[in-house]
Amino acid sequence: MKARVFGHALEGIGFGGVRDVRAGKVIELDLLETDPARAKQAAEDMARKLLANTVIESFRVEII
Repeated sequence: MKARVFGHALEGIGFGGVRDVRAGKVIELDLLETDPARAKQAAEDMARKLLANTVIESFRVEII
């Protein structure tokens, strides 16, 4: 939804040709867990319970 709102707003002030707009936040966690599957599960649980407002946000967890 935000992408459409930003896209229309940009078009309305003269910035045509914008195909996509993304706005978001990145949260980086440094965990002690060494098992990648368990670390990913823990991060997903943290996001679901506290870090993301899942009513209006989606999230993705990447292990790097």
